[in-house]
Amino acid sequence: MLFGPSCTGSSLASQVVCLVAWFLTIAIFFRAILSWFNMDPRSPLVQALYQITEPVLDPIRRIMPRMGMIDLSPMVAIVLLLVISSGLQGVLG
Repeated sequence: MLFGPSCTGSSLASQVVCLVAWFLTIAIFFRAILSWFNMDPRSPLVQALYQITEPVLDPIRRIMPRMGMIDLSPMVAIVLLLVISSGLQGVLG
C-alpha cells in the first residue's frame, strides 16, 4: 500500500473502500509532513489537505491527549484506516 492501493476484494464496494482509505492515508501523511514546515495557512494546498483530513483527525484528537509537542493523531488515524479498510474488505469481499 506504500506506492498504491493493494486491494484484495473483488467487489466494487471493496475496491471503493480500499481507494478511499488509500487516498485518506496519503492525505494524512502529506499533512503531517507539511506540518514540519512553515506553510501559509491560506495556501490552497494546505486548505485542501485540512478540509480532507480534519474530519478524520479531529475526533481522534478529542479522545487522545497530546504528548507534549507531538501530535500522534495522524499515526493513529492511519492505523485505524488500515484496520477498518481491511475489515470492510473482508466483509464486502
